[in-house]
Amino acid sequence: MRSLGAKADGARLERMKASAMWGEDRFRNIHPILPGLRDPNATMPKMSDFICGGERRTPLHPLPSMKPLDSWLRPPPSGLRATWLGHSTVLIEIEGLRVLTDPVWGPRASPSRLIGPKRFQPVPVPLRSMPPIDLIVISHDHYDHLDYPTIKELAKRSVPFVTSLGVGAHLQAWGIPPERIVELDWWESYQSPSHGLTVTAAPSQHFSGRGLKDRNATLWSSMVIRSERHSVFFSGDTGLTTEYQSIRERLGPFDLVMLEVGAFHPAWGDIHLGPANALKALSLLGNSPFLPVHWGTFNLAMHAWDQPAESLLELGPKTGARLLMPRLGEPIEPAESNVLEPWWRGVDARPSRTHPGGPEMTSLPKDMPWPID
Repeated sequence: MRSLGAKADGARLERMKASAMWGEDRFRNIHPILPGLRDPNATMPKMSDFICGGERRTPLHPLPSMKPLDSWLRPPPSGLRATWLGHSTVLIEIEGLRVLTDPVWGPRASPSRLIGPKRFQPVPVPLRSMPPIDLIVISHDHYDHLDYPTIKELAKRSVPFVTSLGVGAHLQAWGIPPERIVELDWWESYQSPSHGLTVTAAPSQHFSGRGLKDRNATLWSSMVIRSERHSVFFSGDTGLTTEYQSIRERLGPFDLVMLEVGAFHPAWGDIHLGPANALKALSLLGNSPFLPVHWGTFNLAMHAWDQPAESLLELGPKTGARLLMPRLGEPIEPAESNVLEPWWRGVDARPSRTHPGGPEMTSLPKDMPWPID
């Protein structure tokens, strides 16, 4: 099954083994798990729990979304704009460049098109309608962050990829030329030769793997995207770690912080943040404007689909967090935006206004200035 990806070998594998994160035969977390992150009394969910457990794990109707294509035609006055497109996929416009994080347009977070967590919310913009992308950043190789059908489509574009050590083996197997792949160890940086943009891989507390026998065969990272005037932090997937303070000291301050808030559970509190720990991580990172990601798209845990948003709305003001919670497809500029309307409320109660075949997708303007693949 090609969607499983490929194993690293040769020079790529030797470089991975030289990493301080490499153990006997795989990568591992080296930062001690903080007390209280993992509930010792919590039971790990079973397959039956994922199939039929929990309540309100998906919305009854599609979430409200916006069409950002017109906004993307004009550069952001502040020089930095972000558009959340679902889960951990965000289009970052920074100093005239477009950076796309963890692009996932596929129907399932799974190696199969028939089984596995199914997307309950479409991307506001079809992949073929996306504007030219200058750089793609991929944090790690889990299916809800590294999507085979999406990468196959993006392979048609001449865009470079920056990712964690070992993930390049998957990309190369799916048609990305090796000269367009940059793999980083923690604290290593890639600088665009023509754009003056720097991407630095930084610590996170997670794991990797796409099959039964490749757990931790590739590295996982948070990513810092920096231009001359702006800096953005993207968590990828992670649990809470005091290394966030080191990240702030070495790579901050940040104009925008994007942290994962969904798909959390007491049994795996050391590898996912959830809303409360995301706010603690935000404090360690310097309390920058906060765009929550990793929710509102896939059903990957037992909690209600809107619990991450409701928890942040309750806890955020108590910590002084500046929450930016836009609708899907709503462009925001951290320097100017103040988006905290609970737009997700009432989704389960309102009548559906979608076509029988599913949610209406974005149409293309007649004067679209970029080519469509």
